Amino acid sequence: DIALWKFETAKYYVTIIDAPGHRDFIKNMITGTSQADCAVLIVAAGTGEFEAGISKNGQTREHALLAFTLGVKQLIVGVNKMDSTEPPYSESRFEEIKKEVSSYIKKIGYNPASVAFVPISGWHGDNMLEPSPKMAWYKGWKVERKDGNADGKCLIEALDAILPPSRPTDKALRLPLQDVYKIGGIGTVPVGRVETGILKPGMLVTFAPAALTTEVKSVEMHHEALTEALPGDNVGFNVKNISVKELRRGYVAGDSKNSPPRGAADFTAQVIVLNHPGQISNGYTPVLDCHTAHIACKFAEIKEKCDRRTGKTTEENPKSIKSGDAAIVMLQPSKPMCAEAFQEFPP
Repeated sequence: DIALWKFETAKYYVTIIDAPGHRDFIKNMITGTSQADCAVLIVAAGTGEFEAGISKNGQTREHALLAFTLGVKQLIVGVNKMDSTEPPYSESRFEEIKKEVSSYIKKIGYNPASVAFVPISGWHGDNMLEPSPKMAWYKGWKVERKDGNADGKCLIEALDAILPPSRPTDKALRLPLQDVYKIGGIGTVPVGRVETGILKPGMLVTFAPAALTTEVKSVEMHHEALTEALPGDNVGFNVKNISVKELRRGYVAGDSKNSPPRGAADFTAQVIVLNHPGQISNGYTPVLDCHTAHIACKFAEIKEKCDRRTGKTTEENPKSIKSGDAAIVMLQPSKPMCAEAFQEFPP
């Protein structure tokens, strides 16, 4: 599953939400990536390995595209396994990969000038925490952003240069559940990241779409009790009189007294078809990933086709849509699911 590891840099607590680089993990990759502030894309520099990842259906492409589509706008690229290039620690191989990845991520929507590219060897530790003498040719990374430029020599400094995202504390509480645990002597402990609002002990929370309401007994992060959890915090919280069987990943917790979340019988979505064999028409029922939920949803009605860049309508009630198209579609979840307008709860 997506594993959580923690470490500290000079500036931040870093929680790594591991998204393993393998096609079977895409479902978990989506759950994990939608909770991240920054993506670190690891590409292998070994002969043939990089080419496989960046090929038409390769993992590198799919992960970078998912990260951007899920709203992770900050990116760092680690060019790994530099010890296994020909010759080892090859500057020209690094430059070749940097050029190729830059051109691809630019097509997705990232600005390569704001992305740090770091040549590393995770196995040998090169350029992870301090500059490696084996890559004396590497002059370091530089990023240009409107919120401030940064530069450095190694991967940990690139993590330190991440811009903290703005945290919507003034909005109503939304906390999509990542997992639910039963902990002996404590009880039921849902776990997830506060997306908006504030979670505090003593609050009454409602879980959508099940419409279960209960009191929060305690909130914990990094094994420490909190008086409040803010947006961006990955927390566990203990709830009264609810069994672990009643809650599941994909449910969303909110404040019972302040516009609590509800399940949606249907909702209108903007959909972009990235790569799909053939046409998609009304009735098509793919599995949809929404925050941490993973539920089959039917294309009840394709309302309009629109221009991907401007959003202008190009065709009303099209019969079908295909790869490359953007459309407005009415979707119907096959079982209750919490989905809300992104004007109110931005991704």
